Amino acid sequence: MGIIWLVLIIFVFLILPGLRVVQQYEKGVVFRFGKIVGLREPGLTMVVPYIDRLKKVDLRIITLPIPPQKIITKDNVSVDISAVAYYQVTDAVKSIVAIENVMAAINQIAQTTVRNIVGRFQLDEVLSERDSINQEIRKVLDERTEPWGVVVSVVEIKDIELPENMQRAMAKQAEAEREKRAKIIAAEGEFMSAQKLSEAADVISQHPIALQLRNLQTMAEISVEKNSTIIFPAQFMSTVKDIQKFMADEQA
Repeated sequence: MGIIWLVLIIFVFLILPGLRVVQQYEKGVVFRFGKIVGLREPGLTMVVPYIDRLKKVDLRIITLPIPPQKIITKDNVSVDISAVAYYQVTDAVKSIVAIENVMAAINQIAQTTVRNIVGRFQLDEVLSERDSINQEIRKVLDERTEPWGVVVSVVEIKDIELPENMQRAMAKQAEAEREKRAKIIAAEGEFMSAQKLSEAADVISQHPIALQLRNLQTMAEISVEKNSTIIFPAQFMSTVKDIQKFMADEQA
């Protein structure tokens, strides 16, 4: 009976406190008297109770929202820009030893980096070249966080808020651009129409009978509705004779 109680006491006070569970997406760092003595892989693991301390590090990709930043662009326009960053811890030891709080540090450095890099561009470039700006921000963040054992995989500008007066100005500019394109397209259509009419006039001038055939076709189109009276001028009869002669010559 005493042996059972002894085993039970040993299990409760010595073995059970030393059992730790590390999740599949984590890695455990073991501290002994303040010094790192090893790493623990996912699963059930054992540490020296009351002496060792196991600190778990999440190795999953973490989403970090970057709150809106008031930024003045290169052309002195004030905009509010929010973004999102994705980072992952690749070295569990560095993420604990090199930095106190990885998420807070990345959040602060991300805000500063977004302000610095976006401030180098003009407003039109910020709106049209998001991909290049995202890549530049990600590159800077990745270089800053590498000593902490962290890799920044993606940075995306999520939203750009413009002042109301700038929105109205851009709307007027867009409307003016559309009107400009519409006028250019209409002018090009008139130019092409004039070219075709000029070519048709050249053909008709070389073949006068073509003009008369066109007159006949126009009259046929007018008479479709049967609500018009067509008066043939006297010179038109000579035109009909000319057409009959032309057809007879063609048949011959």
